[in-house]
Amino acid sequence: MCARTSRGSVHASNVPETPAPVLGDRVTREPSSRSPMGEPLPGFADSEIAALLDPLRDAKGIVLAVSGGPDSLALLLMAWRWRAIVAAPPITVASVDHALRPESAAEIKAVAAQSARFGLVHRALRWEGPKPVTGVHEAARAARYRLLEIAARDAGATHLVTAHHEDDQAETVLLRLVRGSGVGGLAAMRRESRMASGLILARPLLGLPKARLVALVDAMGLVAVDDPSNRDPRFARGALRIRADAQEGLGLTAARLALLARRAARADDAIEQAADRAALRCGLPEPAGAVAEIRLAPALFLEAEEVRLRLLRRAILQVAGVPAGAQELRLERLEALGEGLAEARARGATLKRTLGGMVIRLAADGNVSLTREGPRQRGQSRHV
Repeated sequence: MCARTSRGSVHASNVPETPAPVLGDRVTREPSSRSPMGEPLPGFADSEIAALLDPLRDAKGIVLAVSGGPDSLALLLMAWRWRAIVAAPPITVASVDHALRPESAAEIKAVAAQSARFGLVHRALRWEGPKPVTGVHEAARAARYRLLEIAARDAGATHLVTAHHEDDQAETVLLRLVRGSGVGGLAAMRRESRMASGLILARPLLGLPKARLVALVDAMGLVAVDDPSNRDPRFARGALRIRADAQEGLGLTAARLALLARRAARADDAIEQAADRAALRCGLPEPAGAVAEIRLAPALFLEAEEVRLRLLRRAILQVAGVPAGAQELRLERLEALGEGLAEARARGATLKRTLGGMVIRLAADGNVSLTREGPRQRGQSRHV
């Protein structure tokens, strides 16, 4: 059993001196090709950086998630250069110390120093309390985003920006293929998505290969943090990275997998638009907080199966009062519910099932009602 995650702490770093270009415990080399502070970054024209970060222009404030790894250091460099060429919104750099390795505190201090060198405010965040014995990566990710949301709220930021890139996207697609995800899951990460708190999670580097980011950091003379857990085969992503060459030999390159994600995203968007239109036909109201009951018209069963499943999911989350992205319903359980309702409707029968804390009832006339599930007695089982 995992230990309960305790609240983390947040504090601002103030590093007035100009630091040497160092991250981790190694001093950087000083290559002759290194770009001066007032010149374009090596390998990236100002026009490319402006185009990559242009979607952030309307943000009221931005928090950059920077761990000190090569990807997030490249993001930090691009944000610094962006500020020099456009009127950028206020930018705060935030780093999370997960307290899982002895070197982590020093690494966060190094990021703070590098941020100060670029004239950026830095927030150091720490995951406090006991750590779980199992599922540590998942727990660390949840803690990281929780702390980053706190930092964004404190900074008055509307956008949290991460350095996810094409190789990360490819790994996400593979992991979701293994899990049998639907088309929405295969769309993997989007360039922008809204978190449950309303904060916009932006990934402007999603179309760039990791190699370009590493090359930029090297050319600027920075040495990035090397977290060995990123290559640990006990964790899913680490196992994929170890087998990357074999995957590429089969044609499973990062570029092709990222292309699959873009095509899946295109299909997913089209299905969502179809579900929007179907919602009107079936009587599903617009989200407006928790409601006591939702009743879907018999027209639900005239919709394509994928659209029908999405309407059921929307209805369940609306009755629960949960934002669409804040709770995941297992696809196989949602499919079982949809199949059960369709079979019962074809027979003209009634049906009662539960899923996601909701009671779903099919009436003889084909109407489907969803209400909250009441308290269950000990030993009473759920349907579906």
